[in-house]
Amino acid sequence: QLKLVNPSQYRFEHLVTQMKWRLQEGRGEAVYQIGVEDNGLLVGLSEEEMRASLKTLRRMAEKVGADITVLREREVDYDSDVPRKITEVLVRKVPDNQQFLDLRVAVLGNVDSGKSTLLGVLTQGELDNGRGRARLNLFRHLHEIQSGRTSSISFEILGFNSKGEVVNYSDSRTAEEICESSSKMITFIDLAGHHKYLKTTIFGLTSYCPDFAMLVVSANTGIAGTTREHLGLAMALKVPFFIVISKVDLCSKATVERTVKQLERILKQPGCNKLPLLVNSDDDAVTAAQQFAQSPNITPIFTLSSVSGENLDLLKVFLNVLPPLTNSKEQEELMQQLTEFQVDEIYTVPEVGTVVGGTLSSGICREGESLVVGPTDDGKFLRLKVCSIQRNRSACRVLRAGQAATLALGPFDRSLLRKGMVMVSPEMNPTICSVFEAEIVLLFHATTFRKGFQVTVHVGNVRQTAIVEKIHGKDKLRTGEKAVVRFRFIKHPEYLKIGAKLLFREGVTKGIGHVTDL
Repeated sequence: QLKLVNPSQYRFEHLVTQMKWRLQEGRGEAVYQIGVEDNGLLVGLSEEEMRASLKTLRRMAEKVGADITVLREREVDYDSDVPRKITEVLVRKVPDNQQFLDLRVAVLGNVDSGKSTLLGVLTQGELDNGRGRARLNLFRHLHEIQSGRTSSISFEILGFNSKGEVVNYSDSRTAEEICESSSKMITFIDLAGHHKYLKTTIFGLTSYCPDFAMLVVSANTGIAGTTREHLGLAMALKVPFFIVISKVDLCSKATVERTVKQLERILKQPGCNKLPLLVNSDDDAVTAAQQFAQSPNITPIFTLSSVSGENLDLLKVFLNVLPPLTNSKEQEELMQQLTEFQVDEIYTVPEVGTVVGGTLSSGICREGESLVVGPTDDGKFLRLKVCSIQRNRSACRVLRAGQAATLALGPFDRSLLRKGMVMVSPEMNPTICSVFEAEIVLLFHATTFRKGFQVTVHVGNVRQTAIVEKIHGKDKLRTGEKAVVRFRFIKHPEYLKIGAKLLFREGVTKGIGHVTDL
């Protein structure tokens, strides 16, 4: 917008309608640039005009029920004596009926690069003591606390309210309180860095469908161990990622620069084709967040410390401005399809019965709805009823496409369920198969890859061993070759979709591809 000084009533109504539409399009968020003409010419406004324009913008926001925060302002060098400014403002709507923006960020990186500690510091709001105190709240098992290594997938939440302030556990808030007072929630999926737990990490990346990935690299060791592998996984699954270089308090500036250069070199390689963007100021962080969502080729790099807290707020600014990947139109199209819920975890909760956790990939799910779950070992689907729904530990009536939640199923027998099943609406008539074909690329293999080979296949939340039945047009495959291969599941049929991304591994063999035929 160029300027919004004392608009007439009619123009004001028009502006408000426009703001409503923009907010709906951006799922509750919009960024206004004031002092910029419609064709993108940076004109700038004088002090008074800017003040009046911001006042009008506040009035508009109040009318729609939103809050505004000034992200940044900049002076424009124009041929005038009065300094002219342009301002960028974030408008965020207070969620009605608990429709907060929900972004899922997977956290990757080598063992001991400081992933859990960084999350502990972000979500608990206090700095680390240098010996890993901040991450103790994230660990789920005793052996993790003893060895300091994450082996399971844990979830942490970080909220931002409509003014852009961080809402976390710092004032001994509970998860429900964080959900109630946030208009934007970021769920961090803390994955394991150790090579031994690679299958857990792959499962986390394929089944929880993260919007973004955060690759943590420790400044003093640089790129080591599983870092390259995690980078490759993120690229294979086409998850846009940004990089955090941690532990900068431990080493000299030269070491940090060396790590940054090493990363930039890898990112610019022909295989990656990314454009590294080093973030040094709030201004950079805002630019990075906007560019990053528009073009996945840009990779922001942060250098920070969880102990001294250096540059930690730049990461918070970035996460606050980061827009969601899908706009509301795409989400509405998904919501009109039939219900489909992926089962990722299964628990038994006393007095509630069986509870499943996972993601609703399409449709809408309401309390009390009847669904069918399957496939069982003999390929059948069983009927069940959803008793109640919880999202981020607070009750929720309706679940919309793309949201993660846990569903209580009441007295349903737990032994009939397993990870990788789907819950769908009864009229869907889901496609299940035990033999499927996929177009694959072999990433790394010691010898040749041939018929009769057994590999573990990951497709979304499905994880099962399969046998290679046939390689079309070739006898065997070598590293880097492409082919269409027929696989057969060993144990039971699974629910697959054509076009789904596929990852397989077996020892040192790794490959990626997509399902072409069932």
